[in-house]
Amino acid sequence: MSRGTWLISRLLQMLPTFLLIGIAVFVLARLLPGNAVEAMLGERGTDEAVARLTARLGLDKSIFAQLMAFLEGVMSGRLGDSLAFRIPVTRLIGERLPVTMMLTGLAVAFALTAAVPLAFVAALNANRWPDLLIRGVFQVGLSSPIFYVGLVLLTVFAAWLRLFPVGGYGDTLGEHIYHLFLPAMTLGLSFAAIVMRNLRASILGVIHAEYVDFARAKGLRGSVVLLRHVMRNALIATVTLVGLEIGSLLGGAVITETVFAVPGVGRLMVDSIFARDYPVIQALTLVLAVFVSLAFLVTDIVQMWLDPRVGR
Repeated sequence: MSRGTWLISRLLQMLPTFLLIGIAVFVLARLLPGNAVEAMLGERGTDEAVARLTARLGLDKSIFAQLMAFLEGVMSGRLGDSLAFRIPVTRLIGERLPVTMMLTGLAVAFALTAAVPLAFVAALNANRWPDLLIRGVFQVGLSSPIFYVGLVLLTVFAAWLRLFPVGGYGDTLGEHIYHLFLPAMTLGLSFAAIVMRNLRASILGVIHAEYVDFARAKGLRGSVVLLRHVMRNALIATVTLVGLEIGSLLGGAVITETVFAVPGVGRLMVDSIFARDYPVIQALTLVLAVFVSLAFLVTDIVQMWLDPRVGR
C-alpha cells in the first residue's frame, strides 16, 4: 500500500467515528438531569414562558427529529446558537479553542523538554543514584492529582512568591505564555512522568540490541550511536504514547482551566454542562474528537517516518 493510499484510508476511517460520536453525545447530553429552558429562565420562569421558549428552540420535537436536525446542521457546518450565551456556537468555540490548544501545546512542550533528556540520563545510569532520583521525583508528579498539583503551584508561585498571575489569559502572545505557564506545568507534570518512564524502558530495551553493538563495533562515536540508532528506535513506542495521551491532556485541561480560571473550551464545557447548553456540549465534543483524531493521524505519520514498516 502506498503512503498516499494509506493516508486517504485513514481519513475515511474517521468519518464513521465522528458520526457515532455525534449520535452518542447527542443522546448523552439529553440524559443530563434538569431542563435547559428552565435553567435559562431561572426560578421565575412561568410554565407558559417555558413552553414558549421550548417551542422556539425546537426542543419540543421528538428526539429523532432533533437528532436529524443536529446531523444536518453538522453536515452543513451550522452548529446552532448557544442556549446560555445566545451567540453562534462556532463563534463561541472559535474564541475559546485557541486558548486550550495553546495550553495543551505548552504542556506537551514542557513534558517532552523535561522527560526526554532525563529519560536518557536515567537509562544510561540504570539503577544508580541519578536513575533512582529521577524516577523518584517523577513518581511524585505521577501519583498526585492534577487539581492538587495546580493548587500547590498556584499557592506557592502565584500567591506567595507572586511570580505568576493567579489566572486569566492576557492580551499579547507573551502575556498568553506568561499566564499559561503554571497551568501548562500542572498539566504537563504527570504527562512528563509517563513519557519519561516509557522512554527509559524503551532505551533500556534498545541499547543492548545487536544492531547497536554492531554500530559500536564499526567505530561510530557514542553520540552518533545514541542519536541515530538508539533514540530513533526507542522513540517509536513513545510517539504512540504521546498520541494516545492527547485525549487525557484535553480531559486534564478541563480541571486545569477551572483551577486557574483560564477561558478555554475545558471551562466552557463545564459551564455548558451545568447550563444544559446542548448545542455547545455537542459541538465541543465533536471538535475535540476531530482534534484527537488528527493527533492520532499525526502520530501514525511520525511513526511511519521512524519505522517505514508501519505503512506497509
